[in-house]
Amino acid sequence: MLIHLHFLHPLWLLALPALLAFAVWLARRRARDGAWPRVMDGELLSVLRLDEPGRGRSPWPLLAAAWTLAVLALAGPSWQRQVTPAYRLPAAWVLALELSPSMNATDVPPSRVARARFAIDDLLSAAHDARVGLVAFAGNAYTVTPLTADVATVHNLSRALSPGLMPEHGSRVAPALRTAARLLRSWHGRDRQVIVLADGLSDPARALIAAERLHREGIRVNVVGVGTAAGAPEPDGRGGFRRNARGQIEMTRLQAGILRRIAAAGGGSFVQLDQLPQLIADLHAEGLSSVGPAAAAPHVRLASWLDGGIWLLPALLLCALLLSRRGWI
Repeated sequence: MLIHLHFLHPLWLLALPALLAFAVWLARRRARDGAWPRVMDGELLSVLRLDEPGRGRSPWPLLAAAWTLAVLALAGPSWQRQVTPAYRLPAAWVLALELSPSMNATDVPPSRVARARFAIDDLLSAAHDARVGLVAFAGNAYTVTPLTADVATVHNLSRALSPGLMPEHGSRVAPALRTAARLLRSWHGRDRQVIVLADGLSDPARALIAAERLHREGIRVNVVGVGTAAGAPEPDGRGGFRRNARGQIEMTRLQAGILRRIAAAGGGSFVQLDQLPQLIADLHAEGLSSVGPAAAAPHVRLASWLDGGIWLLPALLLCALLLSRRGWI
C-alpha cells in the first residue's frame, strides 16, 4: 500500500511550513505577557492577573497537529484505485407530466398524479448516465428542469409537482411535445426520447402533428397512460367534482386509444403504469443500439485513484475537541 501512496493535490503541502511557523509564533507569544510589563509595575501585574486553570499549558503542539492533518487531508493522499466502466450511455430523456385536475382522480390509488410521480422515480432510477429533463403541462407547458445529469435534483423537483400549481387547466399535449423538442435539440446524441405521462389530452389533432414532427427529427415519443378504463369522478380543481348540464358528476377515464396513436405517430411505445418496466427495457435497448460497436466492449474500464483524505478527519476532529478545552486557546 505504501509504495502506491501519493497525493492527488500536492500543492496543498506548500502550506505546511507557513502553518507550522505560525503555530510556533503563537506558542512564543502566549508565553509572554504581551506589552503590559512595559507600562505596569511587575508586582501590581502579578496581583491583577487572573488565575486561569489552564495557564501554563500550551496548545501549540495540538494546533500544529490539527493544521498538519488538515493540510494532508486537503492534499488528497491516495493509495487505492477504483475501476469503473468506460462506457456511458449517450441518451437524453425528457419526461412530460400532465398536471390537469383530472390527474387528482383516485381510480389508481392514492391518485393519478401520485402514481405518475412514482413512475418518474422509476424512470429516473433507470436513467443511469442519460441526461434527463422535466416538463409539466396542463393548459400550457413549462420547463421544470433542462437536460441535466443531476438526477437527484430532477427527483426532488418532481415530488413537489401537483395540479394546483398550474395557472390554467387543460390537457394540451402539443405544447409539451414542442417544449420537449426544444430541450432535446441541444443534445447531439442519437438517442433522444420523450416520455409523456398523462391520462388523456384535449388537443389530439395538434398533438399528432407535433409527435410526427418530433419523429422526423429523430426524437421518439413514448406515452405512459395513467388511470383506468373504468375511470373515477373528475375533480374540478376547487375541491369538488365536475358536473354535466344535467347536474350529474362526470367521470374521467384513461384515453388509451388516442394516447396510443400519439405514441405510434412519435415512433415510440404506449404502456400503462403496470407495463412501465417494459418501457424502461425498451429505452435501454434503444440506447444500446444507438451506439453500435461501442456497446459491444463492456470490458473497457477506467481506473481512478481514490481520495483517502477522509480517513484523516477523525484524528482532526479529536485535535479540535482537545483544543476546545477551556483555558487552552
